[in-house]
Amino acid sequence: MTEFSAPSGENSVGYALAWGLLAPLGLFGLGVLLILPLPWKEQGILGVTLIAATLLLNWVSRAATVTMALMAISVFSTLRYGYWRVMQTWEGITSSGHLHQWDTVFVLLLLFAEFYAFATLVLGYFQTLRPLRRPPVPLTGNPQNWPSVDVFIPTYNESLSVVRATVLGALALDYPANKIRVFVLDDGRRREFADFAAKVGAGYITRSDNAHAKAGNINHALGRTSGEYVAIFDSDHIPTRSFLQTTLGWFMRDRRLGMVQTPHHFYSPDPFERNLGQFRKIPNEGELFHRLVQDGNDLWNASFFCGSCAVLRRKALNEIGGIAVETVTEDAHTALRMQKRRWNTAYINIPQAAGLATESLAAHIGQRIRWARGMVQILRTENPLFVRGLSFPQRLCYFNATTHFLFALPRLIFLVIPLVYLLFGMVNIYGYSLAVFAYALPHIVLSNMTNSRIQGRHRFSFWNEIYEAVLAPYILFPTLLALINPRLGKFNVTSKGGIIRRSYFDRRIALPFLFLLALNISGLVMAERRLVSDPAHHDTVIMNTVWTVYNVVILSVAASVAWEKRQRRSQVRVNLRVPLTLIAANGERIVGMTAQLSGRGAMARLARSVQFVRGAPVTVVFGSNASRCEIPARVVHSAKRLQHLFFPELSFWQEKYLVNLLYSRPEAWLAWHNSRPMDRPLRSLAHILWLSLRGIGIVIAGLFTPRPSPDRKPVRAERRKERAPVAAASVLLFGLLMVTPVRIHASDAAVPDKTDAPAAQAPAVQPAPQPAAFHEQYDLGAISGERVIALRGTGASQNFFFDMPLTKIISGATLELHYAAPLLRSNESRLELW
Repeated sequence: MTEFSAPSGENSVGYALAWGLLAPLGLFGLGVLLILPLPWKEQGILGVTLIAATLLLNWVSRAATVTMALMAISVFSTLRYGYWRVMQTWEGITSSGHLHQWDTVFVLLLLFAEFYAFATLVLGYFQTLRPLRRPPVPLTGNPQNWPSVDVFIPTYNESLSVVRATVLGALALDYPANKIRVFVLDDGRRREFADFAAKVGAGYITRSDNAHAKAGNINHALGRTSGEYVAIFDSDHIPTRSFLQTTLGWFMRDRRLGMVQTPHHFYSPDPFERNLGQFRKIPNEGELFHRLVQDGNDLWNASFFCGSCAVLRRKALNEIGGIAVETVTEDAHTALRMQKRRWNTAYINIPQAAGLATESLAAHIGQRIRWARGMVQILRTENPLFVRGLSFPQRLCYFNATTHFLFALPRLIFLVIPLVYLLFGMVNIYGYSLAVFAYALPHIVLSNMTNSRIQGRHRFSFWNEIYEAVLAPYILFPTLLALINPRLGKFNVTSKGGIIRRSYFDRRIALPFLFLLALNISGLVMAERRLVSDPAHHDTVIMNTVWTVYNVVILSVAASVAWEKRQRRSQVRVNLRVPLTLIAANGERIVGMTAQLSGRGAMARLARSVQFVRGAPVTVVFGSNASRCEIPARVVHSAKRLQHLFFPELSFWQEKYLVNLLYSRPEAWLAWHNSRPMDRPLRSLAHILWLSLRGIGIVIAGLFTPRPSPDRKPVRAERRKERAPVAAASVLLFGLLMVTPVRIHASDAAVPDKTDAPAAQAPAVQPAPQPAAFHEQYDLGAISGERVIALRGTGASQNFFFDMPLTKIISGATLELHYAAPLLRSNESRLELW
């Protein structure tokens, strides 16, 4: 038997000295390799070697250490390419005749855009280095000793039909009734909201003005309430009943914890998912942030408040003067101020509420404009790199967040810079084209491979370019203005819960994309002439042509998002399987299962075929015994086993039952993102290519399709307000190219806070707590009280109920069932499990 002993003190010192010498030597060697100039062929060999090593590592293991190794390889390749680009640019600028030419301007613009992308890549790796995956901590002790909670639901101009479900969901929270109060904060001062709140037993708070919008609304309510904790939900975010028991436990463990945030989950498609027909086929545009980045921030104690689906400690809010009102992204600003005062934040990556995504591309862009302006306002007024009280990791996480929306200018540069050569014959990058390819390709391939591994379930490859291409023309001016004057701009509420009566192409919102698409297509037309007029630089023509083709692919998909698909239902139907019984007018009872359900209707799959006339009255029965609910319905469409039903009128109790059934279940949204496959970059690229071909057809058809008349005619001032961003974006894009002298020639190349706390010692990185696994086994016979469970007669059923604590999240289950029908042949019996 071999024995191992700990190294002696002398050996320990030796090991430390050895590592102390080897580490600097290793770093020195990497530094030398980083800046070592190589001819394009040798660089190509090095690049292929790095890509092959990454492919092998990615295939061998999914371990976190391997992911970090891939990050390191990617960063090395990026830094090597970046150093080469700087050296080549310097040599090109200082060479004879180039310093005072327009070429230099465009070369430097591209270099700026690339270095912004480099910085974003490295900071993104840092934020997602090791997501914490914080588990819930159960509340213990006598529930009567649990802390008091005020639930705030701020609203301004949202319809009551949207807010009702949120209020009912909040009232259903599983928490002692004498410890929780639900308040509707109505900045619209509407009588029907006050009547509804009084009817359901919720508090109603309003004020005489709308100063500071949502932040001012919440601060006003803070002065009128006294709960130890405050839970905040946007008017369309409906909580599950386990929300408070999932989040409050961490406050009991950490007395300096100021805020616990949970993901924003959306059960309706955003404009990209709906208009491109990709709902639940690709991740939602916001999923990367809510399901990965925030979890990664939690490792560095840098998760921030997102305005909804969160719980905040009142003491922490009081210490910083309430919700921040100086910017239009009051949520992130509030978290920053908390952490400046050495309050901790936490993120529990378990969806415990769900809401509506933006209903149109115009509304989506408007929401992102506000976010972009607000984050840049924070950057200008309280730059995270320099404010006192933050640790170094916190500074990096907040800095990356506040600079994220500055991507507009770099993205527009990437979309038009190859046209500088194709249309005007001017240099856009210094260096031999094959050398550019040899140095850039490893950076591009390795960054995409690494990001696919890190983000694979939450953002598919190449979709980031589409999202940025859509937003860039619209957020450019707001972010630049916020950099100049952070006091400009106001809070705009995002409309939710609307309908689109007929599909149409929104040419107004698509104008910048169409303009960019036309420019790039004209660049492809000129590429053929370049091949003839510039025979000495075919490689440069090919490089810029390939780049332009990629831009055309991205822009054609971006433009096709402006095809607004019809949305006839005011309430979104959720895919949900729930047993039901359908009772016809003649008393016939047919069992079945819902395929989709909403607060206004359902799609049901019955156990046998039946045909109803359109409009036939039926009764839908959910549950049994004490949980039984009967809802009158009308048949909208009948197709054998499939029945489409409409609920014409619901009582308060029926509405509450459906809200609890749809949205309040603790496990309601857990499996959504697990139902999609992991990202595969080549498959994602092929899918985008198909969408681009489809998009070109949609754009051509959309240009000749009239837009439906609006329900009301906007006044002239409102029209000007709507057109302003489009006009500004188009003028900027046009000016970006018109500033170029039109000539063709051959090319040789291809705010400080007054409540600042004293600087504190940087908090240590929090260790990742390991979720407690559990394994429980149930005997169905014991639950039913019978040794053998007998089902007699057609349609017989048996229900079993399992009592599971709310803090346990079921991720998998196995059912072992022994079934026999000795008096029937094999094709005469069937057992369905619901």
